[in-house]
Amino acid sequence: MARSRDTTGAWARPTGGLLLATLSCLVQCSPACAGSHNSLLDLSPDGRWLLCANSDNGSVSLVDCQTMKMLREIPVGDKPEGVTWIGQGPLAAVTVYREDAVVLLQPHTGEIVCRLTVADEPYGIVSDAAGQRVWVTHEYPGLVSEIDVRSRAVVRTLAVAPYIRGIALTADEKALYVTGYYTASLYRVDVQRWSVADTWEVNPSYNLARQVALHPSRPKAYVAHIRSRTHIVDGNGSIFPQVTVYDLVPPTGEKRFKSFAMDTINGLAVPTNAWEVALSPDGKRLYVVYAGTDDINVCEVLDDDFRELVPVGGLRRVGRNPRALRISADGQRAYVYHTLDFEVGEYDARTLRPLRTVAVCKPPKTPAWVRGKILFNSANPPMSSRRWIACASCHPDGHHDGRVWQNPEGPRRTTALFGLAHTHPLHWSADRDEVQDFEYTIRGPLMRGRGLVSGPIPPKRGFEPIELEVPLRGRSADLDALAVYCNNFEFTLSPHIPAPGRLSAAAERGRHLFFSEQTGCATCHSGPYFTDSTLRQPLRLHDVGTGDDPAEKMSPRFDTPTLLGVYRQTAYLHHGKAKTLRDVLTTFNRQDKHGKTSHLSPQQMDDLVEFLKSLPYEWPPQQTPNTVADR
Repeated sequence: MARSRDTTGAWARPTGGLLLATLSCLVQCSPACAGSHNSLLDLSPDGRWLLCANSDNGSVSLVDCQTMKMLREIPVGDKPEGVTWIGQGPLAAVTVYREDAVVLLQPHTGEIVCRLTVADEPYGIVSDAAGQRVWVTHEYPGLVSEIDVRSRAVVRTLAVAPYIRGIALTADEKALYVTGYYTASLYRVDVQRWSVADTWEVNPSYNLARQVALHPSRPKAYVAHIRSRTHIVDGNGSIFPQVTVYDLVPPTGEKRFKSFAMDTINGLAVPTNAWEVALSPDGKRLYVVYAGTDDINVCEVLDDDFRELVPVGGLRRVGRNPRALRISADGQRAYVYHTLDFEVGEYDARTLRPLRTVAVCKPPKTPAWVRGKILFNSANPPMSSRRWIACASCHPDGHHDGRVWQNPEGPRRTTALFGLAHTHPLHWSADRDEVQDFEYTIRGPLMRGRGLVSGPIPPKRGFEPIELEVPLRGRSADLDALAVYCNNFEFTLSPHIPAPGRLSAAAERGRHLFFSEQTGCATCHSGPYFTDSTLRQPLRLHDVGTGDDPAEKMSPRFDTPTLLGVYRQTAYLHHGKAKTLRDVLTTFNRQDKHGKTSHLSPQQMDDLVEFLKSLPYEWPPQQTPNTVADR
């Protein structure tokens, strides 16, 4: 279909039915009316005030952009992940991820206007221009909710796709664009019909897409993410930084996207963990921050539907762990949130020259925890010599990456780190007894770093668990700090319960089955963390009939994983071949090695699954006989 340019730089309306209507809704507003998108930062419409959501501190800070002074820090709850001004202000809204809440507040006075209980894991948030509606993504279970600001109520929810995070609102406010976190897929939500109107499926290796930004005058969406090549466990080829450009109304009428390897576009300079993008108000420049290597770069946005992006200069170093950026309405200033310096930096948007910084909160927890988080999120030396990968590339903020890696020892599904302090030993094969053993990973082919311990350590001998013989705790303050950070991830309660400490009728029936002698599930999945893992020798490993993969190079006996939070997995068992909990109990348990379930009726199987999805339904203890010291 032919296209032409009008004098404003927007695409003129093409002829033809649905394409005409869809393109019209994207371009009828001027570039200054660009749809808003989720971020930890948001600028007020007049450019005077900056809001900053401090995830680790549980607060939102208000910054005066004229003076670059922090005026107020407002506590809002555990792990705020998105913030937005509501319309023209003065109200704002913030998602509180771990408390399943959206908080409406008055930043200038510090008043909490309203605290709404919402669906699980609220992440991204955007507002309409009139300040009447707010939309929120919920990572699990994959919903978008709409909040009426005046009545302060959730008025409707929509199931979009499992595990979504990013959200952006079109200029005419008729559509929302939402990203799949573990897929980088893009979904178009029709706001009027309240339905998923379109989907862009991309390469299955694309992963960890947290945010989406829309071009102000052309039908394009931009998403920063990574690409995980799970068949290559080597720092030179496993994980790459990407930006994908989506054609929202392709010229051919077919859905299309083009993805860019940002190491290549930056002249083979390697940035890690592409986190967020922002466009200049005129749509001519695209900015990207990289949380793993503390970098930012800028590209010229081409109006050619082919090359799309051309780099302007190279990578520029910013503060530690940048996770958000905004561009001022006049296009002169860029604001970057250096989350592990606990400050926002102001930069010249044309040259990326640093101008001013402002502290937005104090470091949380202990200095060891902060140092551990810095190391965990870094792909710079000493963690890596090649800058390709950080611990956070596979365990972002303690979560899993939704991937099964073809490791040298066999297929291994990435596990989350929640409850790690109480469930040692580590790895599916229990070949590590302390977090400090990850010095072997840092020095190994995956990260290729020089390590955190001074001097040599005993080398690996094939697949023997040499790490169990080598005590590393106490040999490096940095390595011990990394252990402190990893051991501090704690669970939230399951959303599949009616109230804390209570189970549904079906889950209660499933609980009796789980603890019955007939099934024997609790024989291994015992104790408050539903695992018999112990650091006492001999280690308790079990053959549950899942270690017969020809690629498996270690013993077919595995450590018992915790069942807390099992509802949130994208796949199950060490090899990830079980796609549902029912598959674990049926397809992959035909010999009743994984508990005795072959005699259960379909209803009993449903009840048992409901119980598993309800874990944890009460808070587990903070201290057990197996809890480690580094916390």
